[in-house]
Amino acid sequence: MNLPERHEPQIYTAKLVAWLRRPGLICLLLAASALAVFGPAMSFEFLNYDDPEYVTANPHVLRGLTPSGVVWAFGTGHAGNWHPLTWVSHMLDATLFGSIAAGPHLVNALLHAANAALLFLALRRLTGAHVRSALAAELFALHPLRVESVAWIAERKDVLSVLFWLLTLLAYARAWSKAEGRESKAGAPALDLRPSTSDYRLALLFFALGLMSKPMVVTLPFVLLLLDFWPLGRFKNLATGLQLVKEKLLFFLLSALGSLVTFAVQKQIGAVHSLAGLPLGARLANAFVACARYLGKLFWPVDLFVPYPHPGQWPPVLVICSVALVTGLSAAALIWRRQLPFVFTGWFWFLGTLIPVIGLVQVGIQSLADRYTYLPSIGVCIILVWGAAAVWERWRLPKILAGGAAALALAAGAARTADQLRYWQNSGSLFSHALVLSKNNYLAYDNLGFYQFKHGRLEEALENYHHALQINPGDANTLNNLGSALFHQGKILDALQAYEAALRARPDFAEAHINLAVLLDQAGRSVEAEVHDHEALRLDPDNAAAHNNLAKILFSRGARPEAIQEFRRALALNPAFTEALNNLGLALAMTGQLTAAENCFERLLRLQPGDTEARVNFGRVLAAERRTGEAAVQFTEALRLKPDYAEAKAELEKLNARQTK
Repeated sequence: MNLPERHEPQIYTAKLVAWLRRPGLICLLLAASALAVFGPAMSFEFLNYDDPEYVTANPHVLRGLTPSGVVWAFGTGHAGNWHPLTWVSHMLDATLFGSIAAGPHLVNALLHAANAALLFLALRRLTGAHVRSALAAELFALHPLRVESVAWIAERKDVLSVLFWLLTLLAYARAWSKAEGRESKAGAPALDLRPSTSDYRLALLFFALGLMSKPMVVTLPFVLLLLDFWPLGRFKNLATGLQLVKEKLLFFLLSALGSLVTFAVQKQIGAVHSLAGLPLGARLANAFVACARYLGKLFWPVDLFVPYPHPGQWPPVLVICSVALVTGLSAAALIWRRQLPFVFTGWFWFLGTLIPVIGLVQVGIQSLADRYTYLPSIGVCIILVWGAAAVWERWRLPKILAGGAAALALAAGAARTADQLRYWQNSGSLFSHALVLSKNNYLAYDNLGFYQFKHGRLEEALENYHHALQINPGDANTLNNLGSALFHQGKILDALQAYEAALRARPDFAEAHINLAVLLDQAGRSVEAEVHDHEALRLDPDNAAAHNNLAKILFSRGARPEAIQEFRRALALNPAFTEALNNLGLALAMTGQLTAAENCFERLLRLQPGDTEARVNFGRVLAAERRTGEAAVQFTEALRLKPDYAEAKAELEKLNARQTK
């Protein structure tokens, strides 16, 4: 029998709502919104802060995904962490996109979009709440604190590790949903429940992959226990609690191994500050202050920048207030654990996942960092969404009002995120913004100076280097950068003093040894220069610049076979090293290996078609091979690119004179 016509609009509305509630569609909408907000990052540059170490100056990454690169990734503690999958992902970027920044930016955005969808699926499976899970995932995805993790290529480890974290939660929730299904059929008591073996193993695998992406995920076993309390409701009493811990022993074992490896690596490279350098009391104070500041930034995300300098000592009043806030909220979560179990889980998710980065073991110079909230903020999102829903239900407010409030909050978050994102276009905009919002930020001065130096703004760079050194006079990196700027100004003696000061501050600074070697070689002190190049290679055997510089010294001394070998080593480490390609081409040409020299210049011009010097050198090789027509093309193109290029003009005239004879 047909329903009355007046009911048809309600039927269509119900069908539309049911269609919009499809999990697949929600996942697509979540991912699309994240990509819409973070998509502009594809036009951004690499930064000069950590990106060189992770990508642009890392020879293992620049070679792309190779078997030797994978072996290196699993065996290195480079950059202060053991995260081989992160290295592999950067290598894959290099294979797919070359040296273009747009590719890695796109991958970061796609991983973040996938995380938004996975968070929805995980929360939905764990709680059974469809709309709340979607809102929590969207709030996480569009929050301004996500910008640092997504827009910074070097922070690939954030988005990648959380991808595996969320896959672990999905597998874990699936394992216990199957177990509950068996219980409902067989009537098995809770203590006799056993998870799905395949899903449990899958959860362990994803956790291991997460640890190989970023060690911060070591807290995952602790969060699984929180999820057992709520929403899974498996924590009944002390006996079940002990069993829950027992069933996660393999997770805790993986976590312990990951923690030991990370601490050993960071201790080895000197990233972990000693107790003498930063007392335990100062680190404890910073831990509480950082927690309070993270909460403030989650609720009022303004004045965000990088890096946040560590003050050494926080004002006592701020420390006392922070301790009161954190302990008070923790006590409230414990007291209300029965009435508001989602608050208990959400709060201790936030607090527990911050432990590895809260500064109890001080790594680096920052007091906190926006990127450290990528995982912990999920706990706060859970509290906000489930808490708002509870209030709305208790007050029986209209659903349309709730939907409007949620849409307004998400739109405000997206707008603020888009505004924050624009500062990450390049190092100049990023660190200029940091200096507007912070004091005594010597790292921001140093990085802004380096950006200006690379863009030929030497006077501005020098001014910022001097500001950085006024704040931190013994910073080796700034002293080294200052030396480079002075060297380019022709102030050789001042540059020499800056490099020597950098090496006094940090004798194992390979880059300063390399720069000092270049200066000494140009000053005619090649014997001393060679000593510094060898020391740089002892400290960093994979440094292509050191191999190239040593090769130039050897070639000038007449050790041509040895020099050619060093040039080849430099190019093996960095195939796109154009200076080494040019030098090798010249060395091969001067030793009569014209075909090999020709190959070098062809490779170089594929990388840099506008390199006029390379075109002249290539033209000379072609002329020596009596390929005058092709040589003339190279000289003519060099003159087109640089009309006043005297060498190209002279070579072309010489070639024409030879043809007229």
